[in-house]
Amino acid sequence: MQELYSEEFRKKLESLAKERAGEYLSNKPFPHIYFDNFLPLEAAEAALQDFPEPKQLAWSKFDTGKERKLAFDEVERLPRRLREVLYFLNSRPMLQFLEVLTGIQHVIADPYFVGGGLHQIKRGGNLEVHADFNYHTKLKLDRRINLLIYLNKDWKEEYGGHFELWNRDMTAAEQKILPLFNRCAIFSTTSYSYHGHPTPLSCPPDRTRKSMATYYYSNGRPEEEIGDAHSTLFQARPGAVAEKPKHTMKDVVVAVTPPILISALKSLRK
Repeated sequence: MQELYSEEFRKKLESLAKERAGEYLSNKPFPHIYFDNFLPLEAAEAALQDFPEPKQLAWSKFDTGKERKLAFDEVERLPRRLREVLYFLNSRPMLQFLEVLTGIQHVIADPYFVGGGLHQIKRGGNLEVHADFNYHTKLKLDRRINLLIYLNKDWKEEYGGHFELWNRDMTAAEQKILPLFNRCAIFSTTSYSYHGHPTPLSCPPDRTRKSMATYYYSNGRPEEEIGDAHSTLFQARPGAVAEKPKHTMKDVVVAVTPPILISALKSLRK
């Protein structure tokens, strides 16, 4: 994967950051941008070829009224070429690129890829509009930037899966980005950077929405952005009907069983 560290790609990143920094900061509803053909083609093709199918990994599964997706953040266990792309996204050239593009200084990568790594959405899956967790509890750092790279060839508009950026009062999605192959979306992360892809995917059953995600941090953040640490903050969209979370048989049994019996069963197991 030497193409990631080539002089040609380094100069491309430098040019993109300098030329598009103003656009990034002025874009609404909050600072963001996307680039097509972001990675060297060889690297993007390799990442897609190595991207595991839903049954090939012990994916973390999310299936609630708010999100239906697969995620995997143990990057060291991934195929070599895919792993190398994700490691590059945490490298010095990328941090320098992000600092110039976003204007955020002293950017720090997350070696743990908490919440990031690989994401995969099956037909019917979705991710409701939300603001991300804002503090890395292990590194004790503030979350500042999200970077997403999509790996979906021949992805049609009717498949959906648009990455939506919503305004602060949650009245409208002011930007919608189709998750096309080798398209990179970057945005500044605050407690009000509401985003997601809330409409369930309508792609063919044999397709999935594939993406890589890396998140970046700093030690502190601007005073106007400071607030209490929080986890994901899901938001209600206008006219959206909240879906009731699914319950497993275990959930039902626990709900109808008297607490004294549950305690007794736990004691027997011990």
